[in-house]
Parts: sequence; structure tokens; C-alpha cells
Amino acid sequence: MLIAKSDLKYAALCTAIVLSAAGCATTPVPNEKIAVAKSSVQRAEQSGAPELAPVEMAAARDKLARAEKAAADHDALPATELAEQANVDAQLAEATAQEQHSRKAAKEFDANLQALRQESLRSTQPNQ
Repeated sequence: MLIAKSDLKYAALCTAIVLSAAGCATTPVPNEKIAVAKSSVQRAEQSGAPELAPVEMAAARDKLARAEKAAADHDALPATELAEQANVDAQLAEATAQEQHSRKAAKEFDANLQALRQESLRSTQPNQ
């Protein structure tokens, strides 16, 4: 069975069209990843990160805004990457804020413990 040249050209053209269409198919806009990043940014804001981790918080907000713009422009890959980076930056900001809160609480605890020790020593000393 011989295949005509025109059949080969037609098959090649069909294959090219199918591959081209598959290549042009857009990745779905990363709405879920953007929503996760927004949630992380909100949690970080509530944890005190804007005051305690301003650099990390600014990076998270900036990347989230850029992800939203990329998504609006139907640039799915940059939107996805920026949303993931915003999520990580927001988590870092939240963790930094929590660590600062913990340090402050530990310092207060140590100061209170020291005050109790001093008070205890004073009450056990004989009156002079």
C-alpha cells in the first residue's frame, strides 16, 4: 500500500495543528494558590508581622499583588510562582512575628522570676 505525498503532507499538517493547539492551551489561572497566599498574608497581618517583620511582610504583599496582576493578565505561570512565593514570604513573616512575641514573653517571664527570687530572699532574711 502506497501513501500519496498529499496524504503525508495532510497528516503532517494535522499533527502540526494539533501540537500547536496543545501548546497554545493556557494553564488555568491559579486562583486557588492566590487564595492560599491571601489567607497567609491575612494571618501574618493578624499576628503582628507588619510591625515585627516589615521586610518579609512587604515582600509577601508585593508578590501577592504581582500574582494577582499576572492572573488578571492570564499569565498563569508567573501568577502561580508569585502566589507560591507570596505564601512562603507571608508564612516567614508570621513565624518571625511569633518568634518575636515568644522572645518578649520569655523576657517578661525571666524578669518576673527574678523579681520573685529577690522578694523571696528579702522575706527569708532576718530583720535587722
